[in-house]
Amino acid sequence: MPSKTTKGKSASEEGGAKKAAGGKQPNALQKPVKPSKELAEVVGAEPLPRSEVVSKVWDYIKQHQLQNPENRREIMADDKLEAVFSKKKVTMFEMNKHLSRHLS
Repeated sequence: MPSKTTKGKSASEEGGAKKAAGGKQPNALQKPVKPSKELAEVVGAEPLPRSEVVSKVWDYIKQHQLQNPENRREIMADDKLEAVFSKKKVTMFEMNKHLSRHLS
C-alpha cells in the first residue's frame, strides 16, 4: 500500500504553513510595552506597541506646537516632555533613545 505524500510541497513549506495558520508572534515593535508614570502623562497608562507610543508622542508635540520653528528637527520640551527627556531640547533623532528608557 503506498504511503501518503504531500504533492508539490517540501517539508519546509509544510512547516511554514503550520506557523502561518497558527498566527504570528508580534515582533519587538508590535509587542505592547508599558509606559512609565512620566510617559503615561503624554500617551496614557495602557500598554501600547512602541510604534503607537512614538506616534502619540508626535501627536502631542504637534498639538502643543513644540517643534522649533527655525529648526523643525528640534523638539522644545514642555514640563511633561521634560520629565521624559530629562532636558529642555532634544532632536527628533535622540527622542527614541529617551523614550526607550520609559518603556518596559
